[in-house]
Amino acid sequence: METFNHDGMTFRVRDGGPSDAPEERTVVLLHGFPQTSAAWSDVSDRLHAQGLRTLAPDTRGIAPSARPARREEYRIDRLVSDVVGLLDAAGLDAVHLVGHDWGGAIAWAFVRRHPDRVRSLTVLSTPHPGAMAWAMRHSTQGLKSWYMLPLLVPAVPELAIGWGLRRFGMAGLGLPKEQEREYVDALTTFGALGGAIGPYRGMTTRRRRSAGASESSSSSSPSSSSPSTGPRRSGRGVAVPTTYVWGRHDAYLGRAAAERTGSHCTGDYRFVEVDADHWLPEKQSELVAREIASRVLGTVD
Repeated sequence: METFNHDGMTFRVRDGGPSDAPEERTVVLLHGFPQTSAAWSDVSDRLHAQGLRTLAPDTRGIAPSARPARREEYRIDRLVSDVVGLLDAAGLDAVHLVGHDWGGAIAWAFVRRHPDRVRSLTVLSTPHPGAMAWAMRHSTQGLKSWYMLPLLVPAVPELAIGWGLRRFGMAGLGLPKEQEREYVDALTTFGALGGAIGPYRGMTTRRRRSAGASESSSSSSPSSSSPSTGPRRSGRGVAVPTTYVWGRHDAYLGRAAAERTGSHCTGDYRFVEVDADHWLPEKQSELVAREIASRVLGTVD
């Protein structure tokens, strides 16, 4: 498939690998910001070599034909519904779900709402939202997340980021040139940046609607842990087999939330810390593909 329709919009999909692969060998890959589905190019090639099918959509806001104007259209529940739409369009009951950055946030939310449609979960960089909420109150995570606030201002981020992208590209991130070029080209088209920033702005709507639930969830998390045992596992959590991969040099997502993510996973859980930064799909594709494949093929150590 090349596209799918959902919620009155059309989404592009990179569909690769054996087209007749059974769903137990099918992987859905969700990119983040400021990426496109091209983030998974190298990872996908490695997975295809092992006989796996991959579906990598351009998510809401990035897909040119899926850029609604209102902030509430970018709430996390709407982003999750897009993944449901992809699975339904592809005729898939359950898949192996992978996400990075905002794609990771969508993946955590998806497995919470639709655990029966997830065979395994692999998340890169993005900690569990409960761990993130705890870290915002008990660590330097709030300082690392400072960049989110300016993105909530109307119009100004589009102008400032657009100017920077046109003048400097994504210099300093060390991304592969081909992927960097695609990201810059995608984000500098008319209307693209507003859509790409949409999920950040959608957070304000979600928080107003579910502040009580969020506080209740986060207050149930333990406030301390011993160095030897780590945080206690919460009674309610992610039960599907889960791998979380985090780069210790991530400038945006710190250790406190990364180490606490396991306390929200009640099923088989694997934490992989790597000597890398935030851009794991592009710069650590071999390792990422290996971790995904081990979940799909059932060879996790």
